[in-house]
Amino acid sequence: MTSVPGIVAVVVVALATLAIGTWGLRVSRTTSDFLVASRSVGPRLNASAIGGEYLSAASFLGVAGLVLTFGADMLWYPIGWTAGYLVLLVLVAAPLRRSGAYTLPDFAEARFGSRRVRSTCSLLVVAIGLLYLYPQFQGAGLTLRSAVGAPTWVGPVIVGAVVLANVTSGGMRSITFVQAFQYWLKLWALLLPAAVLVAVWFSDGRPGAASSLADAPGGDWSSPLAVGGGQGLYVTYSLIVATFLGTMGLPHVVVRFYTNPDGRAARRTTLVVLALLGLFYLLPPVYGALGRAYAAELAAAGRSDVLVLELPRLMVPGMLGDVLTGLVTAGAFAAFLSTSSGLCIAVAGVLSQDVTGRPWRGRRLAGVTAFRVGAVVAVVVPTLMALAAPHVGVARAVGLAFAVAASTFCPLLLLGIWWRGLTAAGAVAGLAAGGLGSGAAVLLTLTAAAPEGWPTVLLEQPAAWSVPLAFATMVGVSLATRSQVPAHTGRFMVRLHTPEALDLDRG
Repeated sequence: MTSVPGIVAVVVVALATLAIGTWGLRVSRTTSDFLVASRSVGPRLNASAIGGEYLSAASFLGVAGLVLTFGADMLWYPIGWTAGYLVLLVLVAAPLRRSGAYTLPDFAEARFGSRRVRSTCSLLVVAIGLLYLYPQFQGAGLTLRSAVGAPTWVGPVIVGAVVLANVTSGGMRSITFVQAFQYWLKLWALLLPAAVLVAVWFSDGRPGAASSLADAPGGDWSSPLAVGGGQGLYVTYSLIVATFLGTMGLPHVVVRFYTNPDGRAARRTTLVVLALLGLFYLLPPVYGALGRAYAAELAAAGRSDVLVLELPRLMVPGMLGDVLTGLVTAGAFAAFLSTSSGLCIAVAGVLSQDVTGRPWRGRRLAGVTAFRVGAVVAVVVPTLMALAAPHVGVARAVGLAFAVAASTFCPLLLLGIWWRGLTAAGAVAGLAAGGLGSGAAVLLTLTAAAPEGWPTVLLEQPAAWSVPLAFATMVGVSLATRSQVPAHTGRFMVRLHTPEALDLDRG
């Protein structure tokens, strides 16, 4: 059914995104502007932008759908996604900014002096970025189909076009303003309808969960993830490992800290981000809880991902329900645009330095041109993926991306920043072990229907074994090749851990 408020919401968000991006274009001139906004973004603006790009389709749609279907234990997802920033704040944010790198591969090459480590990191950044972009485009298709009755392919195409226009025109400098705006849009797009829906719930006598959900797994709001017992406990802990440690390995999150002026600003940015995420994540569980009373049929039909979009109409008939639906549609569309933009910049930055910007037939593309070509690749590939396979759960796909990030870049960053004994050989071996292990699990999970049992559980939530495997491999191989520690390691470690005011090497 076509919804006029939903159509208006999508058009307004798209036009506002393009308008703000065009306004930011006036200060985008150099390659540094496109990649890291010339390292001049203050903590408050940067925190809003991080909140905008981090709160993806999984946060806006997936959390509420998971709570609807499985109960309150699904809150481990938003808890983990938020708590991951604590690890980032304490161990990574400031040293990473002091490294002076533009991208994760830049950091790896500076730390180890190895092109092989850089190439491995580049491959992983692109893989994680595309895996995370896929559910954003997929979620856009679900949103437009539910809100305005559009075919599933329309959402990915529109999001791809808007993201590509903004990213190629102004890069990081332009997108920073867009993402900051989109965080506050997403917050109010959930907050205002939630207030109305809670008031309706009170006026209806505060009904509880439908009987079909009360007897389902998670219906008592206290059962472990999965089916309980040892498997449920394993899934819970594996999810915690993936979400707590995967945040620091997401390329679009890490690149944001390169835009701060210094390490102190990076830490302040992270503190503000924690507050903004905590505020936002109070809202999706409200929709999930209300959905258990008013929209149990969505869980039964396997359509829990559209709960946030359909709950206003189910609880509030008439024009007010349509207006509330238009508001949450605007927020959902902003979620796809902001996260896709950040991921596109991260992937395009790596591609421009290691693929599209490399000499080809004796010719090299200029910095900004190479970035724009990389952006086209970063948008077109996940768009085609979403069109080819539109039915994978949004939160599930994002959770797998976190598992791969936790199994690769988390050990690289923690050991690379805090242990001078890590060698290039150890780094490559650990990245290969964690990446191949978690990556194979992701591929099997997304492409093959497996029977219930421990093998399936281990593949669907690989972080609990793939993260320790990556750490152990990096440490073991590094100890076996300790004679290969780069000569500049001591000087580089001093640079990472010395406050800018005391860093004589910076003048």
